[in-house]
Amino acid sequence: MDALELELTVPLRSFALELTLAAGAETVALVGPSGAGKTTLLRTVAGLVRPVRGRVVCSGQVWFDGASGVDLRPEERSAGFVFQEYALFPHLSVERNVAFGGRQDGLLDRLGIAHLAKARPADLSGGERQRVALARALARAPKVLLLDEPMAALDPHTRGTVRAELHQLLRELELPTLLVTHDFEDACSLADRVGVLVDGRLRQLGTPDELLAAPADAFVASFAGGNVLRGHVRGLTPDRALTEVTLEDGTLVYSTDQGTGEVALVVYPWAVSVGREAPPDSALNHVHGEIASLVTVGNRVRARVGPLTAELTAASVRRLGLQVGERVVASFKATATRLL
Repeated sequence: MDALELELTVPLRSFALELTLAAGAETVALVGPSGAGKTTLLRTVAGLVRPVRGRVVCSGQVWFDGASGVDLRPEERSAGFVFQEYALFPHLSVERNVAFGGRQDGLLDRLGIAHLAKARPADLSGGERQRVALARALARAPKVLLLDEPMAALDPHTRGTVRAELHQLLRELELPTLLVTHDFEDACSLADRVGVLVDGRLRQLGTPDELLAAPADAFVASFAGGNVLRGHVRGLTPDRALTEVTLEDGTLVYSTDQGTGEVALVVYPWAVSVGREAPPDSALNHVHGEIASLVTVGNRVRARVGPLTAELTAASVRRLGLQVGERVVASFKATATRLL
């Protein structure tokens, strides 16, 4: 039996959250745009929102059952909730914030914040506040952990380190954990499985690799960071090995995938190269355009060329001397594409 089983219908302003999900001792991240119903899901599991129908079962205990009328109060549900922005009590010290959740049992030491026991939230960094919020949630000895945008309050400099620490902690806890975020990179870094939630519906649920390799639709592909190019299948090459696709701007490209009619061609940024001239390789697709932007992210640079975003090494951008406004060629292999 899975540790957490959900079947929910919750009316929202313009649609209903309708979701069926089961999770074991793992982290399941739900990603999606703002207003998709992600936070509502967590609040429903915690007992802060009442569904109109469905069931919430945790470790064999029924927390909610619309048919039988079971509806445990939030304090009766063994759930640890880390709220967005952490919601720490500003007038309480770290140790008293954690004690509000329950017994500390060495949590301050375990999370590396024992030296901050007497400090107040205003004196803490974003990463330290996150650890305090986690300690308070874990002080309840929960059977399920609920994390609402746990990285949202962190600055970019802190984010990578705290993400790695949180990932390690979640692995050690071995608790069923539901994490919601709008950031696909955070979801992939922290979760065993990722679900894409749009307008209250789960578009796809799988491992990060499964979502990248086989997105269910163009929205999932785009949300996972893929370039989505709209076009129309013109036919097959004479040897029938490749599908010819005419993009909306008239560019002819090729894919090893099969498709007919109107399609979305998906290619990920790391599969796209950029140069001043088209490489002498007949197996490559080419899209011509100006560099609209160059954004440095760590040791990588994201270059926007026409409808494509390419992810390049900073060293290659310096070596080529690429500049915004310069006309270049973005290239990618037919084998790097997928038709949806």
